[in-house]
Amino acid sequence: MTRTDGYLLDTRQTEAAEHFSAFAALFDPTTFRHLEALGIGSGWRCWEVGAGGTSVVSWLAKKVGPTGRVVATATDTSRLAPAARQPVEVRVHDLGVQEPPGEGFDLVHARLALVHVPDRAQALRSMVQALRPGGRILVEDADPTLQPLLCPDEYGPEQQLANRLRHGFRRLLADRGTELPCGRILPRLLREAGLSRVYADAYFPVGSPACAALESVTIRQIRDQLVTAGLATDQDIDRHLANVTSGVLDLTTAPMISAWGRKP
Repeated sequence: MTRTDGYLLDTRQTEAAEHFSAFAALFDPTTFRHLEALGIGSGWRCWEVGAGGTSVVSWLAKKVGPTGRVVATATDTSRLAPAARQPVEVRVHDLGVQEPPGEGFDLVHARLALVHVPDRAQALRSMVQALRPGGRILVEDADPTLQPLLCPDEYGPEQQLANRLRHGFRRLLADRGTELPCGRILPRLLREAGLSRVYADAYFPVGSPACAALESVTIRQIRDQLVTAGLATDQDIDRHLANVTSGVLDLTTAPMISAWGRKP
């Protein structure tokens, strides 16, 4: 979520902070639930891969305490500065190119960090390499092809417009060569990377206020690109944003699939 080369949701945009806040409100509770279940505690050494905002990094820091360590990496670390204090260390790091920023981690976590990595299997092997024996990994990725709609109940013109704009968003991504996340393959990739006790589940919200907040800021971020590409008009976008604000749409997201396992 932090790449700016070819990615529509540029972290340098003025709406980026609002986007990270909406994204955190929607997905942090599920992420934290999984991390708690993995047993995170005082003194743990953690690597947060591809960190966008500070919410997960700060949560990890509280869990590991002063005797622990959290290494937060991203290609653009400008928004991680507020979290850069003990026990947090912030590093610029390209998952698809560079070696892990250390080894012997008790926990490695990555959420939507694989979207710009050409070789996802190799990236996962790199993350597993950084774990100590017995260490845990949690990888979370969306799967838009499992559920591509913004409004699954497409019963009226408002819902049809919403889904058309969602298709336009994904068309823009495809035109830029961005490979959409594919969460369904994560359990297999974790097993192939040599992990044991591999499990997965999915979070699929429908009608959450956080979905509306995320949709509003996302559309505002890509508005110019949608219009320039001929995928929507300014009138379409104004109407859709008004519909989102009114609360008449039951909005959702692609399922966020969480997969976890342990290094033997």
